[in-house]
Amino acid sequence: MSRLFRDVDGGPVCPQGSVVCIGAFDGLHLGHRALVRHAVSRARALGVQPAALSFEPLPREFFATAEPLPRLTLARAKIEGLQDLGVEAIGLLRFNQRLAAVSAEDFVQRVLVQRLAAREVWIGPDFRFGHRRGGDLGLLQALGARQGFSAHEIAPVHAHGERVSSTRIREYLRLGAFEQAADLLGRPYAIGGRVVRGRQLGRTLGFATANLRFPKKPALSGIYATWVHGVGDRPMASVSSFGTRPTVDGVEPLLEAHLFDFSGDLYGRHIEVEFVAKLRDELKFPDLPSLTRQMQLDAAQARHLLSDEKRRVTA
Repeated sequence: MSRLFRDVDGGPVCPQGSVVCIGAFDGLHLGHRALVRHAVSRARALGVQPAALSFEPLPREFFATAEPLPRLTLARAKIEGLQDLGVEAIGLLRFNQRLAAVSAEDFVQRVLVQRLAAREVWIGPDFRFGHRRGGDLGLLQALGARQGFSAHEIAPVHAHGERVSSTRIREYLRLGAFEQAADLLGRPYAIGGRVVRGRQLGRTLGFATANLRFPKKPALSGIYATWVHGVGDRPMASVSSFGTRPTVDGVEPLLEAHLFDFSGDLYGRHIEVEFVAKLRDELKFPDLPSLTRQMQLDAAQARHLLSDEKRRVTA
């Protein structure tokens, strides 16, 4: 289990030293994974702890004057992904006005030196940090020469001739291009979480759902053919709605997955919903009978698509 810390100040997290990678890590795509894996490899070679630094909320969300960019993953998925990659110390720093005012020099001293005892620091292309984004690779290298660590930038990762980026993945998800998004992520796009109680409207309409809350602006919305992981030994076919449910005047983004041929209580269970194909945009229907008829059509289409997908994979 990785050690998680949230604050700039505090006692040493890696007293024997560390190799640190820094980034937003939204989605943990192939570029992020290359950065993290390299830092973990360097830490193993030096006999110190691999550490990762990120922020919650993301700085772009904190500074946004309009609606912020959609989020690919939530904090829990980021932490779990970093753990799976071998990171032993994770700094998910609270980004607020106080942290935004910390100078780049101060950030290096308080976090990289005092808390993490960094031996090496690795960042991605174009990374900036500190007050008014005053820190860059050059400053890291200059400060590191005085503080006893080296700083390096990893080369961009490309897939199919394009640079891997969260921006590009968000665009693919918006278009429903899940195969292309998976190519840049290194895995199918999925959202995980703990099943919560909803209004149980779906149950009264004949479509009981497992509901996951997503308290950030999501990178996609609509009706989808999906696989649900974490219920049985193999993924379960499902149709999912992701959005604000305008027909019933919903506000908060909610992911609702209806599992085919399943009856049971999933409340409190941690599941993962994998997106396969977009069926349509979210619509506001004039009444519940109209919504129910469309849900029946959506379910039939999702069953057909997933049946074809299953045959294709096993062929």
